[in-house]
Amino acid sequence: MTKTVLCALDINRPEDAHVLKEAARFAALDDAQLDVITVVPDYGASVVGAYFEDHHVKTARDDAKRLLAEFCLAAVGAERNASIRHVISIGKVYEEVLKAAKHDKADLIVIGAHSPDLKDYLLGPNAARVVRHAKSSVYVVR
Repeated sequence: MTKTVLCALDINRPEDAHVLKEAARFAALDDAQLDVITVVPDYGASVVGAYFEDHHVKTARDDAKRLLAEFCLAAVGAERNASIRHVISIGKVYEEVLKAAKHDKADLIVIGAHSPDLKDYLLGPNAARVVRHAKSSVYVVR
């Protein structure tokens, strides 16, 4: 029985609303908790980070929180959105998704994947890294 479903979303891709709808469908099957995560890149850990101050990260996190709430509301409606736990994380997408899954004891991770191009075969996209390293089942939505 599934108790928690974690859905990873890129809030910059509103066309991926179908990923959240699939996650909501899976959660509804077992009346499971649905958690939705989006990850803001960690600019502080790179050369680029030298150009950003702490308030820029806070602003990015606040904007991501607002956009995630709007994304979820548009995709699944107000009633379903009210029961979703919204998670905003900062760092590398695959690492933060895996951390959230472990923390929430997610039984299922739902993640979207775009059509791969050559660089994805060489480097591995975030979805592939989550699939490889997750302790729970992962459902990849194209």
